[in-house]
Amino acid sequence: MLKKITSAIDWFTTTLGDWTAMLIIPLLLVVLYEVTMRYGFSSPTVWAFEMTTFLYGIHYMFGYSYAEVKDGHVRVDIFTSMLRPRVRATIGALTYLVMFMPVMVCLTIWTSKFAWYAVQTRELNSTSWAPAIYPYKVVMAVCFFLLLLQGVSSFLKQVRIALGAGEEDA
Repeated sequence: MLKKITSAIDWFTTTLGDWTAMLIIPLLLVVLYEVTMRYGFSSPTVWAFEMTTFLYGIHYMFGYSYAEVKDGHVRVDIFTSMLRPRVRATIGALTYLVMFMPVMVCLTIWTSKFAWYAVQTRELNSTSWAPAIYPYKVVMAVCFFLLLLQGVSSFLKQVRIALGAGEEDA
């Protein structure tokens, strides 16, 4: 049962990560357009710099959960690397439970409130371009939720290993 849940979450996160990685293409196109306009025609845009910030921010935020599913986040495992897999998984599960989960739950709640307020007020960015910023705040809340969801999957994998399933079965 736990394996089906973790496999479904991992598949969803990986698929979403593969698709959102393509945000690098519009980011590249905006940068190319801005550089061409600025240096080729001496006519810089008002919006391109901010658009690149938004696109890269979205690209980066969707990468949170993708890095978690691919085990790409930095860990200091000087001591745990010498332990048996079940002991290492027990420490990993406790770490997820005590450190990761509370932080991610709080960040998900706070960014959701932040996003909800931005949607209600139809918040605009305070720049000369003044784009709507509430969609980006919604994306931020969604991405923290996705990281929390992926953290649940990682926690369940650690529990399975701690209970005796092999690392390849988790």
